[in-house]
Formats: sequence, C-alpha cells, structure tokens
Amino acid sequence: MEGKKVIIRTLDIGADKQIDYFNLEKEENPAMGYRAIRICLDRIDIFKTQLRALLRASVFGKLSVMYPMIISVEEVRQIKAIVSEVQKELTEQGIAYGIIEQGIMIETPAAVMESDVLAKEVSFFSIGTNDLTQYTLAIDRQNPKLDSLYDACHPAVLKMIQMVINNGHKEGCWVGICGELGADLTMTETFIDMGIDELSVSSPFILPIRNAVNNIRKK
Repeated sequence: MEGKKVIIRTLDIGADKQIDYFNLEKEENPAMGYRAIRICLDRIDIFKTQLRALLRASVFGKLSVMYPMIISVEEVRQIKAIVSEVQKELTEQGIAYGIIEQGIMIETPAAVMESDVLAKEVSFFSIGTNDLTQYTLAIDRQNPKLDSLYDACHPAVLKMIQMVINNGHKEGCWVGICGELGADLTMTETFIDMGIDELSVSSPFILPIRNAVNNIRKK
C-alpha cells in the first residue's frame, strides 16, 4: 500500500457470516448471539494468533486494527490487556513488531451510548450502519418480510451517528462509516456536514463517492 494506512478487522464471524470448521451451534437469535469479539474473548488462543500476526505484519506498513461488536469499555480494556500480553511475548522471543492504531466498530446502541467513554480508550470509531440499523430498529435484516421497515436513514439512526461523531471528536478519535449507507450518494453531503472523517465503501463506489465529495467541496 506504499505507506497508506491499512485497517484490518479481527475475526467477525457468527450470525450471517458462518465458517463451517468452527462448528458454531445453531442459535435462536444469531444476530444477537455468539459472534465477533465475543468469540475472540472466549477463545483467547484464537484471538492471540490473530493479534500476533497483525503485530508482526505492522513492521512492514501502517497498520490499524479494528475490533467488531463492542458493547462496553470493559471489553476494550480486556482486548488492550491481551494485546499487551502478545507484545510482551513477541519481545521476549526477539520478534519485531510495530505500533498499531486500535479502533472499534460502533454497531450496537450500547456502544453509541458509551461512545463518550469508549473514545478515551481507542484511536478511531468505525460505525457499522448495517448492524446499527438492525439493532436500533429491532429489525432482522436477514428477514425479507421486514425489508420495507429497514431504513438506515431513520432519524434515530442518524442521531446516533451524529452522537458518535461528536463524542469521538471530543477525544481526538477519527470517525468513519462502514456499511451500505456509506455508499449512498444521497447521504454523502449529510455525512460531511455531520463531520464524518471517512466513508468506507466497496471498490465500485470509490470514484462516485470521491466525485460527490469533490463537488461538495467546490460549492
């Protein structure tokens, strides 16, 4: 990436993202179940393997690590303690590692409401609008019968996004949007007005979003 920042999300399986070899038990409500960081903090051996690889890779570039499905400050502090353990182990083994920027995904209402204190613990927020909308509106986004009710631009969701941006910036956190809403060209100017720092989109949307941002700046 020639010196550009690379953000890697730690293992984010469960719910709609299944890996057969993990043999996860079937759950009645997988969207709110055993997934993402909950698996990593339960299976610390698996988590440490990821962190060790990321820390070693950080020697070769500008690496940031993002933790998904956070709901509390206690989780973040536990994660940071595990990172410190891995760093200590690498040091003792004489293995080089770099400094990584650590951030979290804001995709639960709990994380939104705690974003003022979470911002003191991390360097950045990435707002996962797909899950945040699902949890805020109490709508299963995998249920086609509810498609007409699923609205990522619902006023409640937008108010939460604004709250996260404000709380993050107060503590020096940069804030991005990750999810389908980030590629919605009708919302680009709104997000810029809100103060968003980054829009994470899939490759086909990069140029259209870039053009939209440039046009807004020319106004």
